[in-house]
Amino acid sequence: MLTIHFEDENYPRLLKEIYDPPQQLYCLGELKAREKFPLAVVGTRKISFYGRKTTEYLVNGLCQAGLTIVSGLALGVDGLAHQIALENGTKTIAVLGSGLDTVYPPAHKKLAKRIVDSGGALVSEYPPKTQPSKMTFPARNRIVAGISLGVLVIEAPMKSGALITARFALEQGREVFAVPGSIYSENSQGCNLLIKTGAKPVTKVEDILETFNYDDKDESHNR
Repeated sequence: MLTIHFEDENYPRLLKEIYDPPQQLYCLGELKAREKFPLAVVGTRKISFYGRKTTEYLVNGLCQAGLTIVSGLALGVDGLAHQIALENGTKTIAVLGSGLDTVYPPAHKKLAKRIVDSGGALVSEYPPKTQPSKMTFPARNRIVAGISLGVLVIEAPMKSGALITARFALEQGREVFAVPGSIYSENSQGCNLLIKTGAKPVTKVEDILETFNYDDKDESHNR
């Protein structure tokens, strides 16, 4: 396990830019100061069929474009985003709301190991043995947004940690994207609200890539 201090050369450059960056990070795996176009993909733990198919469609496309997938290792959208990245051989970074020796949820311990073994990273601002709590997860979400150039919310009800991540992204001056959904779906209420208040609606990968003028051959996007 590495301890990366704010002054260290491999501390994430993007994270240094936010209002309250962690003074130190604990890391398993490889975390670079400049990852290749990191994008956060987040959403509800109670993923629907629509959310699952949309996550598969969009994250596969993002991986094929060469982006780094960032998420929070939670059940639902987060875990699926990590899994799809692994299947594509794409680097993925998981930010935990606990110590790195206390993977939460426990069901994702094998997924966490796969992320590290594949060349990705597990990251936390909390020292070993720190248990997850209602306080640690919202704080974790500011890091998910902070190490990313933008946040894509796939599916989220009105009371969702994904909306907290989106709010942090806005405060940090990052792009916020949301997948529109049925007005009758509770799982899409949060996304639809984000779009109404200024988030960019996403129905295809190009909606994200065009926003950043992204070209996978352009090394200047390695932030």
